[in-house]
Amino acid sequence: MANLRLLVKRRKAVRNIRKITKTMELIATARFKKALDRATEAEAYTKKIAELASDLSQSAGEVSHPLLAVRPKIEKALILVCTSNRGLCGGYNGGILREAQIKIRQLRADGIPFDLEVSGRRGSTFFKFQGVPMAAQYQQFEDKPAFEQVDEIAQKYIDLYVGGKVDAVYVAYQKFVSAARQTPVVEQLLPLSSVPTASAAPTGPKADYEFLPDAAEILNNLVPVAFKVRLFKCFLDAAVSEQIARRVAMKAATENAGDLIKEISREYNRTRQANITKEISELIAGSEALK
Repeated sequence: MANLRLLVKRRKAVRNIRKITKTMELIATARFKKALDRATEAEAYTKKIAELASDLSQSAGEVSHPLLAVRPKIEKALILVCTSNRGLCGGYNGGILREAQIKIRQLRADGIPFDLEVSGRRGSTFFKFQGVPMAAQYQQFEDKPAFEQVDEIAQKYIDLYVGGKVDAVYVAYQKFVSAARQTPVVEQLLPLSSVPTASAAPTGPKADYEFLPDAAEILNNLVPVAFKVRLFKCFLDAAVSEQIARRVAMKAATENAGDLIKEISREYNRTRQANITKEISELIAGSEALK
C-alpha cells in the first residue's frame, strides 16, 4: 500500500509542474500571436517582390543579374538550418533536423561539398554530437528576428554566390502554412530563379515595363532585396512555427499533469480509506478481545 505522505508530496509536485506548463502555454500563445502578425504582414510583400523581380528579369532582354544565373553544375553548396534556442517545443526541431540530414546525405551521395551553418542552440548541439563540422553558428534569433540581423547573413550569402564560392544556397526550416499546419522543408534560395513565386499563370496580356534609368541598375537594386526579404521570411516562419509547437506541447503537458493529479488523488483516497477501514477493524477486534 502506498504511503499517504509520499502521495501528498507527489501530487503537490505535479501541481507545481502543471502551473509551470500552463504559464509557458500562455506565454507561447502571446508570442505566437505577435509572430503570426509579422509573418502575415511579410507574406504578401515577399510574394510580390519575388514576382516583380521575376517579371523584370524576363522583360529586361539581355540584361540579367548574377543571383538569377543558374550554374550548370553545383561545385559547392551551403545549407542553413534554422532551429530553436530552447527546447520544450515537441517535435519542432526533430522534423527540421531530419529534413536537413536527408539533404546532407543527398549532397554527399552526389559528391558535392557543402558548408553547414546552423541557427539555434538545439541544432548546433545536434550536429556537434553527430560530428558534422559547422562553418557558422547563430544564436541571436529568438521569437522576434530583426531584418538587420538577417540582412547581415543574407549579404554574406550574396557575396559568396556572386564570387563563385558557392553555387547553391539551401535553407532548412519549419514552413508556416496556417495556424493548423506547419511543414519542415528544405528550400533552395539561390539562385533566386529557383524560388517559386507562387503566382498563378497570367491570364491577361503580359506587362510591358519601361526601365528608368536602365534595366541593369534596377535589377542590381531589386534582386538582392528580393533575396534578403525571402530569407527574412524563412526566419519569420520559423519563429511563428516554434511558438505554435511550444504552445501545443505545453498544452498537452498541462492536460497530462491534470490527468496524473486525478490518478494520484484516487490512489490517495483509496489508500486513506483502506487505512481507516483497517484501524476500525483493529478497534473492533480489540474491543471484542476485552469482553
